[in-house]
Amino acid sequence: MSKFDSNYFITMKDIVREGNPILHQATHKVAVPLSSEDKETLICMRNFLKNSQDPTIAKKHKLRAGVGLSANQIGLNKRMFAAYLTDENDRKHEYMLVNPKIISHSVSMIYLPPSEGCLSVDREIQGFVPRYERIKVKGINLDGEEIMLKLSGYSSIVIQHEIDHLNGIMFYDRINKENPFKLPENSRSLY
Repeated sequence: MSKFDSNYFITMKDIVREGNPILHQATHKVAVPLSSEDKETLICMRNFLKNSQDPTIAKKHKLRAGVGLSANQIGLNKRMFAAYLTDENDRKHEYMLVNPKIISHSVSMIYLPPSEGCLSVDREIQGFVPRYERIKVKGINLDGEEIMLKLSGYSSIVIQHEIDHLNGIMFYDRINKENPFKLPENSRSLY
């Protein structure tokens, strides 16, 4: 039984930090239909993101603001993540996805200036992380239904970051090693 039921309050001490081998392993597929434990864990992860973005709660519990959280970031080898974000058009998005897979993407790329951040990384990392501007993602939602999401802009960046986690890839693995601010030709800044 996982401790991460929907009543559990995730804090920063639950977040696995860089250096932990689980962050560099591809996660295991989650059995469908979803167990109540997996559903509760996803809700718990989503609740952490909401709490981390609430200035009062975040300050009280010393939470770093996050927009996405993958199961391996709380020590679980499971292919699922939660995301809670506001896009560049001030629209709120909430995702809890199991066994997500990018099935198509744009040729055009975007990036966040000056770089991306991560709850599992306690240091600032300089460099651009090129991401696909638009992606189509297939996955299982909280109700156990297969869904298809078409994402663009900031939502696309966040979901690619989380899917990378599930594949054992950290965001800084995508930064050009020779020149951290070098980008593919077909790239533009999101902002």
